Amino acid sequence: MKNLLKKPTSEISVDRKAKYEVFNLRENPFPNTPFVNKISPDDRYNGSIYEASIRQEELNLIIDNFIKEPQSNPNHLRLGYILDNSYVGRGNGKSAFTLNLVDKINNDFCLDLSNNINKCFGLHISPLPSGKSKTFYDLVDLIFEEIINKNIIKYSLASLRLESILKLYDGKIDFKEEDDIVELLSSKDFYSQNSINISNITKDFYTKKEFNKISSDFILNSDKLNFFGSKTTNQEDFIKFYNELKRGKSRINFVFNDLVLLFEAAGFNGAYIIIDDFERIPDFQSEKLKQEFALEIRTNFFDGILENARIGFYNLILVLHAGVPRLIEKAWSISGMERRSPILSDSGNLSNHIISFNKLNLNQAKLLIEIYLTKYRIASVNDNKIFPFSEEAIELISEKSEFNASSILERAYGLIESAVSEGVDLIDVDFVNTKFGKKDDFDSEFNNDVSKEDSDDLFSKAKK
Repeated sequence: MKNLLKKPTSEISVDRKAKYEVFNLRENPFPNTPFVNKISPDDRYNGSIYEASIRQEELNLIIDNFIKEPQSNPNHLRLGYILDNSYVGRGNGKSAFTLNLVDKINNDFCLDLSNNINKCFGLHISPLPSGKSKTFYDLVDLIFEEIINKNIIKYSLASLRLESILKLYDGKIDFKEEDDIVELLSSKDFYSQNSINISNITKDFYTKKEFNKISSDFILNSDKLNFFGSKTTNQEDFIKFYNELKRGKSRINFVFNDLVLLFEAAGFNGAYIIIDDFERIPDFQSEKLKQEFALEIRTNFFDGILENARIGFYNLILVLHAGVPRLIEKAWSISGMERRSPILSDSGNLSNHIISFNKLNLNQAKLLIEIYLTKYRIASVNDNKIFPFSEEAIELISEKSEFNASSILERAYGLIESAVSEGVDLIDVDFVNTKFGKKDDFDSEFNNDVSKEDSDDLFSKAKK
């Protein structure tokens, strides 16, 4: 018992500040590696620290040219490009921009952005490195995976069931937990507790015209076990069904026909599929594979017989680094995609389906630094929001980084670390020059896309 009351003779009496507290920061707010990893739990790396005003012009173009255009218009844009023309290497902010764009789309499924003209969901696709996503079949798998990740099927099932419940059980069901209504409508307990016959619900929403065109596996048939049937079919059943399909045309038909019809029946009239780092696909393709890939895009997005090609449900947006168009130019021309969605118009000017992505200017670079600092402040500040950096230092950092967003952030990280370790209380021009000087060792890191690609095929690239 005496140990409970006994205390050490030496006590901690020094009130030491945390490492970054001298700069009013909880941690170093900047990423020490320059590229976005959307599955990272750290906000510094997953793109969630974002200043929307930096790319407001690009966002407005996408909203005006794509989202506000009625999906019912057969001539609406089905394929577009976010084209980086800065030639300053990777890391110009496209991934953060597109991730936040998809979040903005899914926040209200475009109803607010389109003034209720369209109800669309958004998908952000990241092709796997090292040539693991080089075929169109690979892309289809990634699209389905992201549909699952975003719970679009779960939402669609809930929408269909809710509409039928309100029709068949009007006034008898009290939905008290509206925030959890999607989960509620996915639970078999909800139906048993409220004496709702799930078979009747299924039969009712199967009367929608869209289900007349869905393949036989989804047609209500008393002679065989129906996919929905008398049980509460959930999103996991779709995953199992998809995995049992043969890889290739069967999965294409499911994603570009059956799922499109299901989504239409649930009230959606479109979707935006954004493929980030698109060069990971053609970079590993032979000329023949590039042509086959381009032809599959033309068939399934424009000219084929599946529901998606008929109505243009999925809108595809490819995110291209400078120089990538030349990788697909020949395949686009041979397949006819150049006529469907050219990278340049006949006059040589950018057309509506191309969103030009320029490098940052000085004001945008300052805002970029500021938003990261703000997110990690111990106490909010109203005056010097870029402390411990001086404005002149940010200008110099930006110039040395060629106004490349990732390069700016990585340099800012290094400068914070150096300033803390050396007891410097202000990062000014002189301090920046002592760290970088005239010779900038960082340039090669941001101008060499191949060295930054997480690839096990670099030797093959070198041979080519």
